[in-house]
Amino acid sequence: MKQKKFYLDYSIITILFLLFIISLFAIYSGSGQYAQSQPFYFVIRQAIWYIFGILIMLAVIFFDYELLKKQAFKLYGISVLLLVAVHFFGVFRNGSQRWLNLGVFEIQPSEFMKIFLIIYLAVLLERHGNRKLSLKMSIQLTLKVIAVTFIPFVFIFLQPDLGSALTVLAIALTMIIVSSISIKVILPILFTIVASVSGLVFLYAYNEDIFSRLFQSHQMDRIYGWLNPAEYASDYGYQLQQAIMGIGSGQLSGAGFNQGMQIQNGNVPEAHTDFIFTVIGEEYGFIGASILILLYFLLLYRITKVAYEADNLFGVYLCVGIIGILAFQVFQNIAMTIGLMPITGITLPFISYGGSSLITNMIMMGLVISVQIRSSKDYLFRKKAISE
Repeated sequence: MKQKKFYLDYSIITILFLLFIISLFAIYSGSGQYAQSQPFYFVIRQAIWYIFGILIMLAVIFFDYELLKKQAFKLYGISVLLLVAVHFFGVFRNGSQRWLNLGVFEIQPSEFMKIFLIIYLAVLLERHGNRKLSLKMSIQLTLKVIAVTFIPFVFIFLQPDLGSALTVLAIALTMIIVSSISIKVILPILFTIVASVSGLVFLYAYNEDIFSRLFQSHQMDRIYGWLNPAEYASDYGYQLQQAIMGIGSGQLSGAGFNQGMQIQNGNVPEAHTDFIFTVIGEEYGFIGASILILLYFLLLYRITKVAYEADNLFGVYLCVGIIGILAFQVFQNIAMTIGLMPITGITLPFISYGGSSLITNMIMMGLVISVQIRSSKDYLFRKKAISE
């Protein structure tokens, strides 16, 4: 029997290395207001998390991802139990209850749920093959996907963590769109989403009383601060207003490393975590921000290429789910920083400070590379020839 060759695409690893360097520089600049006596505190911790994440990524790469099929439901069940544990025993911080204290360190189960949800949905969708399903089968499969997604969505939303809850929905929607589910089912789903958003806009404009009943008080504060940052610059809109001022002052080439006035004066809260794009925009300007966004586009392109060349549907769906989560998080984080989207607790992948989110991202990259090295490059052409 001919031994299968492994093809490793080093472009993904190169992109991750560049993001790692950008992350350390941005965290050093953005964390000065929190670690003045120990300026390298967050940088060292981020570097340690990166090393730990690389080791986990390597372990995932050498693990045959197809073996996850048998463990998909167990992994999903464990992650749901962790979310339940957070609901009852989680650490309460900054108005949210998202973390579990394990003594030595804390974990954020919602981050790991994203991976396990992708794996479980990939198993459900892969069972139905790649031919378009009938309307009846499409509805049945869609209801299964909704049920599986709804459980973690509710627990994460109640933490409250709207950003991660929306990420869960983005994963499910992305995987549904590329699945074998009939377009007759997909179109009504998309129409419902558009109609819901339009309805919220209408209520905000013409019946604010009803609109305010749909959200909790802190969420309404963020909405007011998002839509009118200048009017609420002293409270709800302070963070966004300062972030926009910082990014705007960066202009073409930025103020330079560790020279951003808004950042260095401590005017932008959470500049090393959720609002780290402000550091990039102010200190490296339009050029630096464009380079970072280009790296994300290249990363998503390479993952798309891996999905295209994968020799089984399970691998394809894994990559598609990962594309969905990364694309949504990058868009949401950058958009909320410049005022295009409401502020949520979504970190910028591979850049923001934080262990759980970084480890999650490295595991996802390990899965992508695991799919890539075990795929035949002529699979799609061979499949076409067989079908003919």
